[in-house]
Amino acid sequence: MKKHILFIIGSLRKESFNLALARKAEEIIGNQADISYLDYGDVPLMNQDIEFPALAAVAKLRNAVDKADGIWVFTPEYNYSYPGHVKNIFDWLSRPLVASDTKTPTVIKGKKTTLSGAGGAGQTAKCREKLTELLTFIGAEIMPTQQTGIALSAESWAKNKLILTDEQIQRLRQQAEDFLRFIS
Repeated sequence: MKKHILFIIGSLRKESFNLALARKAEEIIGNQADISYLDYGDVPLMNQDIEFPALAAVAKLRNAVDKADGIWVFTPEYNYSYPGHVKNIFDWLSRPLVASDTKTPTVIKGKKTTLSGAGGAGQTAKCREKLTELLTFIGAEIMPTQQTGIALSAESWAKNKLILTDEQIQRLRQQAEDFLRFIS
């Protein structure tokens, strides 16, 4: 049976470099797995006042994660960290499914996850480091092998288009192969 990978794009921009990177990963994966993209535009900021019963948007978020065999996050780096809306997704996913039930696993607990990011010269390293720390804390299982960080070229910035080198594509290909093995 084909595995299902949920892509989470950490940029809200329509012409996002990270969305383009995810599409390249999807192309590399081809028919080896089913891919879906998380739609989280209607997920409110985490707020215990509205936590129970679960709002429809939060239930949809949890269901998408629960159905996935693995999660692949593609995110830019904002000020040496991850974007606030990415943190919000994982804050909701880290919460109990039933009020005051801290013993039942959350949907993120044990979920096999990998990270990639396209951004400036730092290749989103600080973002991926901090996101790895957060995801580990909330119980996701982070793939131990290579993550892919992309330093966008001057041409990418000028044309507002992701332009990858052969070496960057090879690193993304290796990550995809490793992740497919990791979730199998």
